[in-house]
Amino acid sequence: MPRRTHLAAFVVAIAIGASITAVAPATPATATSIKHVVVVMQENRTFDSYFGHLKAYDPTLDVEAEPASASNPNPLNASAPPIAAFHQTNACEVSDLNHSVDGSHAEFDNGKMDGFTKANVDSSFDPTGSRAMGYHTQAEIPYYYKLADTFAIGDRYFASELGPTFPNRFFLLAATPFGHTSNDFPTSDPLGSFSQKTIFEELDAAHISWRVYFTEVPFAAIFSYVRAHAVGHLFPITQYFIDAATGNLPQVSFVDPVFVGSNNTETDEHPTTNIQVGEKYSSTIINSLMQSPSWASTALFFTYDEHGGFYDHVPPPAAVPPDNIGTDGSLDRYGFRVPMIVVSPYAKRHFVSHVVHDHTSILAFIEKRFGLPPLTARDAAADPMLEFFNFQHPDFSVPVLPDAPLDLNQIITCQKLDLNRRSVGF
Repeated sequence: MPRRTHLAAFVVAIAIGASITAVAPATPATATSIKHVVVVMQENRTFDSYFGHLKAYDPTLDVEAEPASASNPNPLNASAPPIAAFHQTNACEVSDLNHSVDGSHAEFDNGKMDGFTKANVDSSFDPTGSRAMGYHTQAEIPYYYKLADTFAIGDRYFASELGPTFPNRFFLLAATPFGHTSNDFPTSDPLGSFSQKTIFEELDAAHISWRVYFTEVPFAAIFSYVRAHAVGHLFPITQYFIDAATGNLPQVSFVDPVFVGSNNTETDEHPTTNIQVGEKYSSTIINSLMQSPSWASTALFFTYDEHGGFYDHVPPPAAVPPDNIGTDGSLDRYGFRVPMIVVSPYAKRHFVSHVVHDHTSILAFIEKRFGLPPLTARDAAADPMLEFFNFQHPDFSVPVLPDAPLDLNQIITCQKLDLNRRSVGF
């Protein structure tokens, strides 16, 4: 079933719970200045599709560029010239891309990275699958480019699994997809299903305050523990802005966008939606933090759940399987690279990490900062991303970032694409 159909059906039961008083435990000395961790995860973009041309934007940045020769075969004619990576100037795609487990492995093709066009053939809108090879630049997403050029990024940050949204978000919250390789919801027991242990149990056990701020639905509520502890923990996005403005952010926050909407209302950047709408949304989250009393003590991790079917030239390396659940070969390798930016006064400015990380590295940072045990073998082995930070010499200044534009022509084009898909039954 398509991801949007799944998400549109996402209705969770909310049980009465109680909030926990925040008491910070002893922590490693290098991280004690971080009192608040905010995690913002968007949808379905590769590093190359967004930041493969960041080097051209700023040649002084030590970031790996997408090769000039980047291409994939033409699936309609093997003898035809390959389909080269190209500057996609449209903010919306003509149709979604293949990011299933099978599609992702076909795109990976045992490290050849040559299956993206074939896996994304769309006879109605894109018969050669060429949209997989498109990339954006500062022309479309100037706020993101300046943000990445200013703070600390990683060009070896991978999704946790060669697969779709849900398993990768499970990795972020539980360090394992517990056998799931598709976008699955609780079915047999809507109240008790998905009872796997998450980071939230560990936070509560250590008396670390946490909240999930949601714009549409809180993804974390897919887990029964979160549903049972909704009161005091799940809040609409307006509360995030209030908490940021008043300096009342909890110790750990997760922020969720609009997952289901039209091209110009969905804010998660999932194809086919308008990426400028997503960038505008992200800029409000990040800018609110930088203007907050909590800015001086916060680290915000900004990333994407998985590749969404877009091309990336770096083959994902082998990974530590999180557990022995689901031994079908999909959990012993990372997914494709995705953008990652750490925004904080303690983040190194103008810095690029080349160390391999994945979503469980964010968990590893939270665990190290707050003295929590790992959830699985994956986050136990994950690097906690400390090289992104300079705790001895923070920079509390608020950088000048460009506006995140909402170009009227892009909005009109995206609306037309919406109408065009609906006219043919999409």
